[in-house]
Amino acid sequence: MNLILNFLRTAACTALAAVTAGVIYYDCVLPDDYYVAQGGSLEINEYVEVRSEAVIPENYGIKVSAENYRKASSTVGALSERTEQLSLFGVFPIKNVTVTEVAEPVVVPCGTPFGIKLMTEGVLVVELTGFESDGSVESPARQAGISEGDVIVSISGKPVSSNNDVSRIISASKGKTLGVELVREGENRIVFLRPELSDADDTYHAGMWVRDSSAGIGTVTFYDPSTGMFAGLGHPVCDSDTGELLTMSSGEAAEVLISGIKKSSPGNPGELVGMFASDKPSGKLVLNCENGIYGYMDSCPTVQSAVPVAMKQEIKTGPAEIYATVNGMTAERYSVEIEKIDLRSGEDGRNMVVRVTDERLLEKAGGIVQGMSGSPIIQNGKLVGAVTHVFVRDPERGYAIFADTMLEQAACAAQ
Repeated sequence: MNLILNFLRTAACTALAAVTAGVIYYDCVLPDDYYVAQGGSLEINEYVEVRSEAVIPENYGIKVSAENYRKASSTVGALSERTEQLSLFGVFPIKNVTVTEVAEPVVVPCGTPFGIKLMTEGVLVVELTGFESDGSVESPARQAGISEGDVIVSISGKPVSSNNDVSRIISASKGKTLGVELVREGENRIVFLRPELSDADDTYHAGMWVRDSSAGIGTVTFYDPSTGMFAGLGHPVCDSDTGELLTMSSGEAAEVLISGIKKSSPGNPGELVGMFASDKPSGKLVLNCENGIYGYMDSCPTVQSAVPVAMKQEIKTGPAEIYATVNGMTAERYSVEIEKIDLRSGEDGRNMVVRVTDERLLEKAGGIVQGMSGSPIIQNGKLVGAVTHVFVRDPERGYAIFADTMLEQAACAAQ
């Protein structure tokens, strides 16, 4: 009898531990906020049951998601908001979540390439250098405490927005100490810079290289015909030297012609080779952020038909398609497999793992290449996401961002 009781106690403890672990796991991996289409219900998986009209106790401690969720709910057709309870096997409470019912969003998936011309807000410090001054090597910028990745917004109270602005102020300083306002990791700082006279050209220098613009090629994820807004890349435009997100003062989208492709291989990600097809801009950029680049286009860049946008909880592992352009200006459909889905909200463009299965794309490109970021992913007739990153060691695979995250960001950008 004692053996049976001990066995039952052990089994009960094991079951309780397993249930507790399951509750903790789902509490961590499941988001606190969801969208559902009008008339739809929230469904997670076969283990997590959703109970409607749950009440949040006053001190429940429910977390609030990113501010974008709240901002966007009023601009993506929010019809109602309710609280629902998630429970493991319908018995063990996990947490309460906010469910916002929206009119089902419909956009045009594109997959077409576009040119990016971006002017930075201030100037970005990309390199610190030294130079000969009175027989010794000087680096005034480094001595002042300036670092690579800093964004300089003004010098001596004068706003700077170009390399020429900085060069002109430094050259005219006559060696006097200058107050430099800069932004580092989101915080404004003031440092004091004293330019030195260069032995090489007898002019004053600061010992730093700065950048005021960036240009490149990406892929349009979707176009919203009701607003004219488009979304692309699924990740930010960053400086090529520092890796810092470029704060944008203005920018343009341009038509691009893909003329070739450098094929990916393990350890060597390839890239699309293209050229700007026209000097005339095809659109205006309004936002460069962690979730991509957003703006307005004069017209839809593709003849694809509009499709609904899937909510993240609707996406399943399994077959899907991407629209990608590897030649010319017209996207083609290629088969992929969605291998992994991470429902946790995040702004790093790594919500899913996808693998290229289409032999045509593997033959042409070796898988995913740089410039393909933003290529839309379609599953069950809905836009579910966009390719964002290639796995360097395994270019047949890469990361992708949820489409509803990009849609939410587009709604915020439109405000």
